[in-house]
Amino acid sequence: MRAGYCAGPGVFEVLERVAPVVGAGDVLVRVRGCGICGSDLHYFSGGFPPPAVCPGHEIAGEVVAAGQDAAVAIGTRVAVEPLVVCGTCAYCRTGDYQLCPAFRVIGNGVDGGFADQVCVPAYAVFALPDEVDFEVGALAEPLAVAVHALRLARLTLGDRVLVLGGGTIGLLAVAAAIAAGAGEVWATVRHSHQEDAAIALGATRVFRGDDAAKELSVAARQQPIDTVIETVGGTAGTIDQAIRLVRRGGTVMVLGIFTAAATIDATSLVVKEVRLIGSMTYGRAGTRADFDRALALLRTAPERYRALITHRFPLEQIGAAFATAMDKSSGSIKVQIQG
Repeated sequence: MRAGYCAGPGVFEVLERVAPVVGAGDVLVRVRGCGICGSDLHYFSGGFPPPAVCPGHEIAGEVVAAGQDAAVAIGTRVAVEPLVVCGTCAYCRTGDYQLCPAFRVIGNGVDGGFADQVCVPAYAVFALPDEVDFEVGALAEPLAVAVHALRLARLTLGDRVLVLGGGTIGLLAVAAAIAAGAGEVWATVRHSHQEDAAIALGATRVFRGDDAAKELSVAARQQPIDTVIETVGGTAGTIDQAIRLVRRGGTVMVLGIFTAAATIDATSLVVKEVRLIGSMTYGRAGTRADFDRALALLRTAPERYRALITHRFPLEQIGAAFATAMDKSSGSIKVQIQG
């Protein structure tokens, strides 16, 4: 089979590899769609060392083989929750398996989905609803990130939410906030196509342009913001910005992956009694996984979510796909490798 590897900043190679051996509790998935995540762009741009394995963690496909202990039928269309965990520690038993000490991410510590096939634990696959095809199904992973964050934020019905960042996670956080009961959702974006997408997903106000920061500051004083969702990461000063913008006693959720230490106004954090919470991937609340909730949202309006997929490439053009994802002037939001 073929698998893509990042050989260094700006360089992707597609190599021939032996198909993985399917263990007793594993399934082999024929990859039909795998999205390029903002975290993938960090190593493509040189911000992080590239993984030694085949990357790609936003995966949807069909099961083509199953181990003897895997209760998944061949031919099942699935989305992959790309976490490998022990299943027995206290975190796993209580649904916070994203905090498992043995936690590994498929596509980072384990071979991922920028390949013809990927072998994953059977517990990591979720059947796609009939209304959700492969390319929309591959959005379950980033949407589950947003769903998890909004669950941790503990929104009250009617809250005003601000989403910082107009990438895929930020845009999906707009949709997740509305689904969680937000009364208003504001968003900051850099590009006009991101503004259009935010409005299509339900944003009630979007801030873009040279005066956006000033306008947002004035708006936050006039209409206090209950929760800020930070999705930018990198080297941005958005955590500090979020603390300044959120109301006293409000909540700041941090989803962005930072490539440098972030500086914050700790005095404001203390004086305003801001709840500052990091959010890592997804887990389970009671018997329902965040992935289940994400798939349920996709099922309600697949075409609305499909609009986020702006570019599609075959595996052999993965280098061009990453270059397109890096270049926001291309109009890219979600770029997928499809097979």
